[in-house]
Amino acid sequence: MAKQHGKHPDTALAQNRKARHDYAVEETYEAGIALTGTEIKSVRDRRVNLKDGFVQVRNGEAWMQNVHISPFKEGNRYNVDPLRSRKLLLHKKEISKLGAATMTKGVTIIPLKMYLKHGFAKVLIGVAHGKREYDKRQDIKKREQQRQIDRVMKHY
Repeated sequence: MAKQHGKHPDTALAQNRKARHDYAVEETYEAGIALTGTEIKSVRDRRVNLKDGFVQVRNGEAWMQNVHISPFKEGNRYNVDPLRSRKLLLHKKEISKLGAATMTKGVTIIPLKMYLKHGFAKVLIGVAHGKREYDKRQDIKKREQQRQIDRVMKHY
């Protein structure tokens, strides 16, 4: 088989689809995740749910909470709690920025996407604040208008 050149195909294992709908993401960071052996096997099988996840900064470390990684079916006694806290691997400067950002009222850190990069599991986290109902409606309205413009421009 010939070697592929250029970008690798998107290896997204899990995405938090509601995140960009419910939150306005200001900044994104790429973080590694400390996983056990059976957890990484479940991640590679795409058995991950980022929906209710969030990130907390405690004692100079970033921890991902409420992310469900299903137990590996052949893992038996080596499986761990599916909702356990998982340490995120970031630089100290990034962790301090995240900690400072969460001190602001209404700002949270959410996982947006989990993927593999060079064989390692990574998570894309975003510093975000919650959208109000009218913000969501405005976004939908803008998206619909852009679609109409694109349809009209397609014919010319």
